[in-house]
Amino acid sequence: MAIIAKETRKEWTQAPEGLWPAVCVDVVELGLVETAWGKKEKVRLVWQIEEGNPDTGKPFEIRRDFGLSLSEKSHLRPFLEAWRGKKFVKDELDGFDLEKLLGVNCQIQIIQNITEEGRIYSNVQAVVPAAKGTPKLRPTDYVRQKDRAKDQGNVSEGNDGPDEALPF
Repeated sequence: MAIIAKETRKEWTQAPEGLWPAVCVDVVELGLVETAWGKKEKVRLVWQIEEGNPDTGKPFEIRRDFGLSLSEKSHLRPFLEAWRGKKFVKDELDGFDLEKLLGVNCQIQIIQNITEEGRIYSNVQAVVPAAKGTPKLRPTDYVRQKDRAKDQGNVSEGNDGPDEALPF
């Protein structure tokens, strides 16, 4: 009897393109990941955007992976500087705690890419600070990855700081 394997990739509704209010709901340390340039330390940032997913009734979630480095040539450093609206100072470059991003609001620009096979993927293109005076988003029905094995019922808490001030 034949044992047949086939692609079982599930298609899901992609986050819509555009500039969206968002809140950071998770920072995930991915550890050493094999890349084209060897093994590199990686981290994943996860956001919820204001727009709801019609399939789940929950806010869309979108993520982006980065090398865990704040060097000048890294992708993470200019991304965070754009989000903060200011450059890092030397002391911050000596060690910046990414957990400070949890609950921080911003605006995420989402673009959609289409693969050669015709699949659509939503990607975070850019981030900027949240617009002044906009209502603050809070994480909704999200359990941080590090907490999922321990307790599926946890909901991530948002940052209660003022809209205009970024805590990082």
